Amino acid sequence: MDGKHIQIGEVAARTELSLRTIRHYEETGLVVPSARSRGGFRLYTENDVARLMVIRRMKPLGFTLDQMRDLLDATDRLDADDTADAADRLDADRRDALLERVRAYERAAAEQVEKLRVQLARAEDFAATLRARLQGT
Repeated sequence: MDGKHIQIGEVAARTELSLRTIRHYEETGLVVPSARSRGGFRLYTENDVARLMVIRRMKPLGFTLDQMRDLLDATDRLDADDTADAADRLDADRRDALLERVRAYERAAAEQVEKLRVQLARAEDFAATLRARLQGT
C-alpha cells in the first residue's frame, strides 16, 4: 500500500456502493475514512476499499451490520497479529478463537450461497415454464 488517498466518489465507483451507503457505513462505524482533506472531504485508502468490499459481499447474503462488524473486528485483529512483534502477538487460544469466528462466517456464507443456488434454479425453472407456455401459443 503506497498511502495514496482516494476521494469518496472514486471509492463509490470502485465498490459500486452509493455515496449515501458509504456514509451510512461510516456512521455505523463499519468503515472510517483514513483521512480528511483540508476541505473536509473524506479520504480512503486501498485498505478502506477492501473493507467496503467485504461489507458489500456480506450484505446480499443477509448478514447484519453487527455480524459485519464482528467479522471485520476478527479479521482486523488477525491482520494486526500477523504484523505484530513477537512480544505483542496473541496467544494461541485467542488466535484460534478469532480464526473460529472467521470460519463460522465462512460456513454461514457457504450456506447462504447454497440457498441462493436453489432459489436461482427455481427461478430458472419458472422462467423456462413461462417461455414454453408462450411458445405453445
